[in-house]
Amino acid sequence: MEELVNFLKNRLQKELPGREAQLKMAPKPISSGSIRKMEAPNHANDSSVLILLFPNEEGEAELTLTLRSHDIDHGGQISFPGGRAEAGESPAQTALREAEEEIGINADSVTIIGQLSDLYINNSNNLVTPVVGISKQKPTFDINPSEVEEVFAVELNSLLHKKNLSVENWELGKHSYKVPYWNIHQVPLWGATAMMLHELLDLYRAYCE
Repeated sequence: MEELVNFLKNRLQKELPGREAQLKMAPKPISSGSIRKMEAPNHANDSSVLILLFPNEEGEAELTLTLRSHDIDHGGQISFPGGRAEAGESPAQTALREAEEEIGINADSVTIIGQLSDLYINNSNNLVTPVVGISKQKPTFDINPSEVEEVFAVELNSLLHKKNLSVENWELGKHSYKVPYWNIHQVPLWGATAMMLHELLDLYRAYCE
C-alpha cells in the first residue's frame, strides 16, 4: 500500500479528474427532471468529509464508510464521516474533527495526503471538500450512535468490479432518475458520496494500470 500512498500523494497535487468523474455517478433525469446544480452560491456552507484509507491484513487498501443514523439529515444512507466547518478551520481540520466526533478516529493516527475536487450538494447547501487521509493500520472505531448507525470498510478493488455497480430507475422527489450505485452493503452506495468516491477511483484505476 505504500506505493499507492506515494502515487496518490503525488497525483493529488496535480490536475484532478474533477466534475467529469463526479458526474459519472450522478443520478440522471429520465425525462424533464431537475438537473443537478453543480455551482455553489456564495452563501453555501463550507463542509468536509474524510476519505480514510488503511491496509487490510492482505495489504490491500480499504475505504472507511459509515451508515448514518436515521434521525439526522440523509439518515439511513452511506456516507463518509464529515460535516460543516467551524470558524477558522481548514478542510482537513474539519474532516478530522468530524471523524473523531462520529466514529472516534484519533486525528494523530491519520496522515492527510491531499484533497479531491469540491462537490456542491444543493439539498443541504453544502460545498463539500473530500479530504484524503491514510492510517497505517485499521483504526479502532468508537461510534457516536446519535450520528452513525454503523461503520464498515470496503476494498477499493471491489469497487472496480462491474458486478458491484448497478443502475436503476428511482423516484426522487417529484422526478424519475436513472441512479447508478454500488451494491456493496445492505443499502446502496449512491448520490454525493458515490460522486466523490468515483473521482478517487479514477486515480486508483490509473495506479492499477
